[in-house]
Amino acid sequence: MAKAFVIGGGIAGLTAATALAQRGAEVELFEAGPQAGGRCRSYFDPNLGLTIDNGNHLVLSGNHAVYAYLQRIGSVGALSGPDHAMVDFVDLPENLRWRVTLNDGLIPLWVLNRAARVPGTAVKDYAAYAPLLWAKKSAAIGETVKAQGMLWRRLVQPYLLAALNTQPEGASAALAGSVLREGLMAGGRACRPRIADPNLAAAFVTPALAFLESKGAKVNLGQRLRRFTIAGTGVRALEFADATIPTGMKDAIVLAVNAPVAQDLVPGLTAPNEFRAIVNAHFALAPPPDAPPILGVVGGTAEWIFTFPDRISVTISAADAIVEGERESLAARIWEDVTRALQLNAPIPPWQIVKEKRATFAATPEQDALRPGPRTATRNLILAGDWTQTGLPATLEGAVRSGDVAARLAARHLRL
Repeated sequence: MAKAFVIGGGIAGLTAATALAQRGAEVELFEAGPQAGGRCRSYFDPNLGLTIDNGNHLVLSGNHAVYAYLQRIGSVGALSGPDHAMVDFVDLPENLRWRVTLNDGLIPLWVLNRAARVPGTAVKDYAAYAPLLWAKKSAAIGETVKAQGMLWRRLVQPYLLAALNTQPEGASAALAGSVLREGLMAGGRACRPRIADPNLAAAFVTPALAFLESKGAKVNLGQRLRRFTIAGTGVRALEFADATIPTGMKDAIVLAVNAPVAQDLVPGLTAPNEFRAIVNAHFALAPPPDAPPILGVVGGTAEWIFTFPDRISVTISAADAIVEGERESLAARIWEDVTRALQLNAPIPPWQIVKEKRATFAATPEQDALRPGPRTATRNLILAGDWTQTGLPATLEGAVRSGDVAARLAARHLRL
């Protein structure tokens, strides 16, 4: 029987593997690291005495691919969030706090309500961002709309920075349009924020591995693919450090690794080659009881604060300017923002700084143009990953969609 080999155990790889296993394929997954999950992982940190996520990944209620994946592996209940689309913000320099509350329907009635919209903004300010919805793929955000004003500073810039992990002014207007179209402009039902509870592994990884085991799939951790043997138009073998596995033209290989690794493995592959950093800080202190689960921070080093029962976590996107900074100084600088934002009077607790220097591809028009589709010139080799051409920036939703597409193509190749 023909077999599906999935190379890479991040979210794209787990999505492809579980989708193929559900279709009845014989699946074998290989992950180079000691644990699955890729950038969506959790681990016990002895400095904190807590299990933490490497970073904070926000899901929206309208992320249909993510929800379908969680439904498949039986962990939809591992996401939590408010019943309505609402997010709290604080402007540190202005010492101003507010809550953006979207109405459930598609018509954005919330912008007509002064109490629901961003303070200091008028209805006409929101319409000014409509050109992003039909922007050309070659255009930058700063060339398409005015990157200034109170709405930009207090909502649009933080929202796009988090989604694109690239300074928005020079980022892709088309990718920004896709983010707005599926988020803020899709209505409150699609924009309810969701976070993994209690952690990313419990929601996205552990249930997927259990699902694969239940379907008879084989998962190999700590197995880095060194090279493919390609003959004619097909992959004929997978070469690992301690074994070479022969493959036939009827087998399907899904390559779900990051862009640099994929380029090393696939001759002539064009892929993004510029990347942006993310810095996350974790503090072992229970937040105040009235702290919001998610707090957007304007005018500070910290950008988004996530509060959990046993810890406070901070995410800083497009963090290239600070990623090389000394860890103690970074922790102190971020904690100062946290105490002001959450109105805490507490010395810095045990902390951990997690740096992802090449977290995502740079979401510029030029880099977006380098993203390949899922098919390759090698007939039985299919690509997956948030860096492939998903129509979205490098997000969880994009990773899952790429895995779903790869699984459909692989299933077709396997004649399932």
